[in-house]
Order: sequence, then C-alpha cells, then structure tokens
Amino acid sequence: MEIDLAGAGVALEGDINPIAEAALAALLLNGGRVAEYASADVLLVSCPLRPQSPPADVRERLGSARQSATGMAGRGKGRIIFLLSAIAGMPMRRYPDFSTETAGLLAGMRTLAMEFGPKVLVNAVGFGLIEDKKLVAGDVAMLSHAPTGRPGTISEAVAAVLFLCDPMNSYTTGQMLVVDGGWSAGYGRNF
Repeated sequence: MEIDLAGAGVALEGDINPIAEAALAALLLNGGRVAEYASADVLLVSCPLRPQSPPADVRERLGSARQSATGMAGRGKGRIIFLLSAIAGMPMRRYPDFSTETAGLLAGMRTLAMEFGPKVLVNAVGFGLIEDKKLVAGDVAMLSHAPTGRPGTISEAVAAVLFLCDPMNSYTTGQMLVVDGGWSAGYGRNF
C-alpha cells in the first residue's frame, strides 16, 4: 500500500517489535521523516503483542500519547495509532491479566480520540496471530479458531497501519482495526 505523508514527522513510542519496526520503515518510505514523539505528526504507540510478554505500563503509554496529542492539537492535526493485541477487544480466559491490561489501553485510546478530535485522529490496530519465522503477535492457540486457517504476515499487519495513517482516511477515529484472520469474529470466546 502506498500513501503520501509529504514529510510528516513520524515517531515510535513503546515496545520495539517486528511489526512496529516494519510500520515505521513503511511510513518513512512513504514520505515521512523521523521526529521526536512530542513533535510527531504521526505517532505509533507500540504495546505488547503477545500475552506472554511483560506487561505495558498503561499510564505511561497513555501519558506519552496524551502529551503528543496535545502538541498535535496545538498544531491543528495529527494521528496516533496504538499497536495492540487483538485480545484488547476479545479477552482470553487463559490470559486474564493481559486481557485486562490491553482492554485498558483500548479504552484509553478511545478516550484520547474523544478528547482530541477532530484535530487528532486516534485509532488502534489489534493483531492476532502474526508470524515471521517466529511468533510476533498473538498466541498459537488462536490459529485453530481463525477462519483463514493461517497466521498473518508482517506485511499484512503493516498494511492496516498504513490505512489508518493515510491522509485520505480522514473520518476514522476511536476505532480498533482488527487484523486477526477472523479470530475475534466469535471464536475467541472459546478460550
């Protein structure tokens, strides 16, 4: 997917993982330039994508995003994209703490969208099972409940991030675009 960021400042805050790195690289290839998170036009807020990961500091992630959103609103525009696990929208019984943590991040993202709209668009991408020679996001048990019957790829994950960053997409805010092969379409509750 190609978009035109026309020199927009792009920053990554939070966890460094293969999806976040690939999304940042794609934004730079599409005309973005590296910026500090406080002065970015597009901020990626990367959170843990695997339920076995150490927990995110929810207050810290939301505080950084709020600080950046304040600057964006002052400049009259901006986008914040949270990179989350699909578990944020479909809790898994086997991971109660991770489910609670990611649901809190999703709720915080939606609150920021209400607080800073219409100048700042705040959205999330929720990733299911994503593999690239090893597990990048999700839990392998998701695969047996995904209608696509296969794990997603990093390029599929990045395409969703680019969609939310595209300047032509100007009416989507407060939403989580789920890239999980259909796992959250109802199968997730079996966990």
